[in-house]
Amino acid sequence: MTHESQEDWPIWATEAVEIQPANPEWLERGREEAARLRALLAPYGVDEVEHIGSTSIPDLAAKPILDVMAKIPSYAQLEEVVETLAAEDWHYVPVELDGHEWRRFFVKVKQDRRKCHLHLIPQHEQRWDIQLRFRNVMRQRPDAVERYGQLKQQLAEQYRNDREAYTRAKSEFIQHVLTEAER
Repeated sequence: MTHESQEDWPIWATEAVEIQPANPEWLERGREEAARLRALLAPYGVDEVEHIGSTSIPDLAAKPILDVMAKIPSYAQLEEVVETLAAEDWHYVPVELDGHEWRRFFVKVKQDRRKCHLHLIPQHEQRWDIQLRFRNVMRQRPDAVERYGQLKQQLAEQYRNDREAYTRAKSEFIQHVLTEAER
């Protein structure tokens, strides 16, 4: 979340970056959350929901926060989507705070801690395919999983209190894996 003043932000918005050892339960929780969201968002034309991110990759250390993305035809009904998701404990992060025009971002919170992120992505957005490609390549590359896990731990220590810097610092590794996969 990029904004000048953090004093009014909820606790979960500034929680520290903490990496935990891989947890096989993350995969099942991701499937369950994707299924719940598919049913919840179906009235808005959503029929594709995918568990992505580090918790979707077996044996990868990660922040214990599920990342799920859902493909939506358009943002025409965004206000209704926000209301529907709010009833299920999802918090909408406005674009001006999130800083990513290509998605609408939601955070599910329990006891002031992030439990799940939802990346609501419009049809035809290339990042949908990029996210899936990275996840799928990593699922086939135990060597890359090990290297990525080590990098994530190092970056979490370096950027413990700066989630945005932590995320940016991983981008070179992600791009390298995707470039290698294209060869």
